[in-house]
Amino acid sequence: MKNGKNVTIYTDGACSGNPGPGGYAAILIYNGIEKEISGAEANTTNNRMEILAVLRALEMLKEPCNVTIYSDSAYVVNAIEKGWLNSWKKSNWIKSDKKQVKNIELWEEMLRFLEIHDIKFVKVKGHSDNEYNNRCDKLAVLEREKIAK
Repeated sequence: MKNGKNVTIYTDGACSGNPGPGGYAAILIYNGIEKEISGAEANTTNNRMEILAVLRALEMLKEPCNVTIYSDSAYVVNAIEKGWLNSWKKSNWIKSDKKQVKNIELWEEMLRFLEIHDIKFVKVKGHSDNEYNNRCDKLAVLEREKIAK
């Protein structure tokens, strides 16, 4: 861990249809203080919302921090923790199945944050007994429902 503040972030994304209206949410926790953020896109995918939840939360940090991010998205967690993201970048954003990686601009933004902060991703079970993940899910669904109207 680098020197810096320890921040915990919970994230979630929701989408109705894939693509369709979607929402994302995050809860940042620092020193016992919680901040909720959320947003939506009219025509998006679930994976895009999961990534955006992480990015928008990281944007809130004003200085380099030690960050633990809890996400129920295996796609996001594995992209970082299993090194997929670095492999994709090295292969010019082409996956092992020879298809282009989706959401390249978001992954490039993620790489920038990974250079600034010491970030660890933790996979949590979705729709389970994790209070913060469940709150993020509710916020993301609310955002999705608002934009779908």
